[in-house]
Amino acid sequence: MFSRVLNTVGLPRLTVGGFVVALFVLGGMKGLPLHNLLSNSISRFAMNAVMALAMVPAVQCGIGPNFGLPIGLLAGLTGMVSALELGLRGFDGLFVAMIIGGGLGTLLGIGFGLFLNKVKGQEMMVGTYAGFAAVSLMCILWLVLPFRNPELIWVLGGKGLRLTISLKDAFGHLFDKLWRFKIGGVEIPTGLIGVVFGLTAAYKLFEMTKVGIAMDLAGQNERFARAAGVNCEQMRIIGTAISTALGAVGIIVYAQSYGFIQLYTAPLLMAFPAVASVLIGGATPLSASVSNALVGTLLFQSLLATTVPVAQSVVGGDISEIVRLIVSNGMVLYALTRGHGGGNGE
Repeated sequence: MFSRVLNTVGLPRLTVGGFVVALFVLGGMKGLPLHNLLSNSISRFAMNAVMALAMVPAVQCGIGPNFGLPIGLLAGLTGMVSALELGLRGFDGLFVAMIIGGGLGTLLGIGFGLFLNKVKGQEMMVGTYAGFAAVSLMCILWLVLPFRNPELIWVLGGKGLRLTISLKDAFGHLFDKLWRFKIGGVEIPTGLIGVVFGLTAAYKLFEMTKVGIAMDLAGQNERFARAAGVNCEQMRIIGTAISTALGAVGIIVYAQSYGFIQLYTAPLLMAFPAVASVLIGGATPLSASVSNALVGTLLFQSLLATTVPVAQSVVGGDISEIVRLIVSNGMVLYALTRGHGGGNGE
């Protein structure tokens, strides 16, 4: 019986899921408000799910987990600051940011895909450093790009974008507040969850198309795909472009829920939680599905949302940041040990 459950659910999901349940039980025993823990878990899931979803086309096309996700995140950040520079507010500003960010992410993803075709078998390592390099380059560009909106630039000097930009008066929490309601004290951000499942449904429809099927085939077995007449290099480029564009949209969804835009080195390590989420959800470097991304994100973010308050109630003292770092990095390390390799070179 246990072996059947283990084979169906998978060891990573079973391990993390059991730990999350244990934390909720311990939190209840310590008198913590469980409805707050559940609300935070749901909110964090919806905030981060799109960035985890961005891993799915990358794995399916054959480049493995997209550690170059910061390239897409930078495109999304550019879309947001461009919308703010134009003075756009509300849903108009949010959708313009998504259009600019998604379009720029697609273009950058095509270029990134062409680059990854030159380094088959080393995509994870090369993608990591490509993301680091892109973030470093943008640290310079954020200072020199000709933005003039006083809400965006440094007060002293009058040039260069601020490290943190508030979205309170622009498009902060728009999706979170849309059709939000409570059940037994648990807040359900219906609009935010709707955006996540809308993008998920759109990608599921893409998977059913001829290109989607060919892309998945190219990622799972490149030799067989070539024998079937599939242009594997083209499929890798398409998958990378979709992944990068989803990353751009994902950071916009995340930032509007967070209420702030963070620039400079903020996107540097954001690929790792997304990769960890999809791997915890049951994906491997050669196979991933939408359900892997959603289930993994729910488990990973629930773990982060519950560990800190439960640990504080048990140990006492202000150790929240230490616990958060230990758990988040520990789960990333655990997830990465669930799979091997990085792409499916010749």
